[in-house]
Amino acid sequence: MATFSQKPAEVEKKWVIIDAEGLVVGRLASVIAMRLRGKHKATFTPHVDDGDNVIVINADKVVFTGKKYSDKVYYWHTGFAGGIKERTARQIIEGRFPERVLEKAVERMVPRGPLGRRQMKNLRVYAGSNHPHEAQQPVALDVASLNKKNVRSA
Repeated sequence: MATFSQKPAEVEKKWVIIDAEGLVVGRLASVIAMRLRGKHKATFTPHVDDGDNVIVINADKVVFTGKKYSDKVYYWHTGFAGGIKERTARQIIEGRFPERVLEKAVERMVPRGPLGRRQMKNLRVYAGSNHPHEAQQPVALDVASLNKKNVRSA
């Protein structure tokens, strides 16, 4: 029995839409990363981009567990001496681009390299409930019903 290896021409990509309202960031990001990579399919091949196109709406309404909302810190460096910068999760979510919290969480779960960058282009995150992808007829994925821990209870 030979190992199955999917060719890039044989890939069938679907469109999936996820409503992120009230969902826990890390758990949602792991579901999205799995969908982007294609690990949910029986035809998964590690070196081929065979994941789905994922649309996430209401990304500004995601939640953190514990005290991460106020204590979690995102760092970056400007490239200059002493140029370390930081921002909390609260500042980002209440700021101009709240969808970046979810994008960064997913980006850090996808492998680095050319294939990971190509798979990240299949992710579209929107802060509000509107998106310009109705023509693709995305299928709704209810992440909240997959596991009771995916939604913050209190």
